Amino acid sequence: MRKSTRTLLAAALVLGVAAGPAVAPAFARVPAVPAASQAPSQELAARMSAAVAGLPRADATAALVRVGGTEGTWQGSSGVHDLETNAPADPSGRFRAGSVTKVFTAATVLQLAAEGRIDLDRTARSYLPELIPGRYARVTVRQLLNHTHGIPAPDFPGSTVEEWYAHRLDVHTPEGMVRSATAKPREFRPGTRQHYLNIGYTIAGLIVERVTGDSFERQVERRVMRPLGLRDTYLPGTDAGITGPYNHGYQTMRLDDGTTGLRDVSVWRATDGWAAGDLVSTTADLERFTRELFAGRVVRGPLLEEMFTLPRVTDVKTGAPAAYAAGLSMKRLGGREVWGKTGGRWGYNAAVASTRDGARTLVYSVNSTDAKGQDMNRTALDVMVAAYGLPD
Repeated sequence: MRKSTRTLLAAALVLGVAAGPAVAPAFARVPAVPAASQAPSQELAARMSAAVAGLPRADATAALVRVGGTEGTWQGSSGVHDLETNAPADPSGRFRAGSVTKVFTAATVLQLAAEGRIDLDRTARSYLPELIPGRYARVTVRQLLNHTHGIPAPDFPGSTVEEWYAHRLDVHTPEGMVRSATAKPREFRPGTRQHYLNIGYTIAGLIVERVTGDSFERQVERRVMRPLGLRDTYLPGTDAGITGPYNHGYQTMRLDDGTTGLRDVSVWRATDGWAAGDLVSTTADLERFTRELFAGRVVRGPLLEEMFTLPRVTDVKTGAPAAYAAGLSMKRLGGREVWGKTGGRWGYNAAVASTRDGARTLVYSVNSTDAKGQDMNRTALDVMVAAYGLPD
């Protein structure tokens, strides 16, 4: 696929993040194996197998994919566990899920709203008066969740991947990030535009802590992970490594000898993401979470509609209609609505997606070599199109 075509497709497909090129390492691959339950059509199996074939290559070193739902199931993995041993990728390995975290955070906030402990129309400042300044006094909890709050991003050290790598072990506190962001002028009047950023979810995580008197991590575990039996999913806090088995993530950057190549970036603190982007999980756990969420067994009753209700505003950068609801985003693919969320941390791209009726779900982890690049990762793009079809 030509780069210009891929760029256009990526712009249409993004449910959250992107990636790009590197150098192709030695080849090794695990054959894609269909799941035993609901047999996929031969066409689906062929498309999905082709989407993950040939790894590792320049854009990715591994991919783990699960397709589920009533239209047929499929599981496959490709690539390598690491570039030193070239051992096959572990299909049950953990990975950094990036902004997929936002779906867990939104679900937790909406559960608290159902209990009357959080009011979506109440201002963030009323919950955190010592942290949210007067210029943001009118920002509501709902606006935090659907990215219409107008609060800019906080400042972080560095402007290149090499500089960010040098700061990979820095610890960022949520309070510090909120102070950095809210010290700046607002981007727009709350509720009038949409700008996808992490900061709204950082504030939402702090509100969870304020109303429960408990840590954000324990609340998500108690309300989402434990009830669903997500035993391989966790929020790492300040831990820089990934606990348990995982496939290594690599990033293209300038190396110590001045050349450009791949560096192992598996060890990297995610405190800058926190409630917006630090989740570690597996495809099996995220598939279960997606299935239960869309079936109404995570967020129950009318509040589930918050996750499928797009605000009637336009994107502050593109002018296009808003694409983000509370936690989820929507794109039309293959003639139908697909709701989900992508995420990216250095070395890793991930996504959860489903049709509203759960007829087809998709979860993937792609070990991208530029998980925060300008274009959507080639392998991730191929997987999304194979599962759902081209954008309308």
